[in-house]
Amino acid sequence: MKAVPITRIKKELQHLSQEELVEIVLRVGKYKVENKEFLTYLLFEASDEDGYIDVVKEYINEQFEYINQQNYYFIKKSVRKILRTIKKYVKFSKKPETEAALLIHFCRKLKKMEPSYINNTVLTNMFDRQLGLAEKTIEKMHEDLQYDYKLEIEELF
Repeated sequence: MKAVPITRIKKELQHLSQEELVEIVLRVGKYKVENKEFLTYLLFEASDEDGYIDVVKEYINEQFEYINQQNYYFIKKSVRKILRTIKKYVKFSKKPETEAALLIHFCRKLKKMEPSYINNTVLTNMFDRQLGLAEKTIEKMHEDLQYDYKLEIEELF
C-alpha cells in the first residue's frame, strides 16, 4: 500500500466528525511509542515549552549518569543514543529555542563527563558537530535570544 500525500489526508480529515477524528488519533497513538510521545507533547507539553525543556534536560542528566564508562566503545554508544533521543524531542517541538537549549545542554554534559571526550576522536567530532548545529540554530533566532545563547556557547570553550 502506498501512502497518499499529506494534502490529500488533510482534505479527508476536514470531512470527518470530531468523534471520528478522536478515534483516528487514538488508533495512531496505539501503534508506535513515538506517536504516543508526540501526542503527549502536543496535548500536555506544547503550551509550556520551558517546562518541556526542563523535563528533557533532566532526562539527559539521568542518561549521562547511566553511561557505562568501562571503555570508549560503550560511551560512544550511549552518547549516540542520548543524541538520538534529543533529536526526537527537538523534532516534536520544531522551535529553534528548544533545539539550541537542548544541544547546548548536551554539549555541557559531554564536556563534564569523565573520562573526557577529548581523548576520543568520535566524541570530539560529535561535540563539535552539535555545537556547530546549535550555533546555526541560534542564528535563526531574535537578536536578544541570540546574545543569551551565544554567551552560553562561549562558556563551553
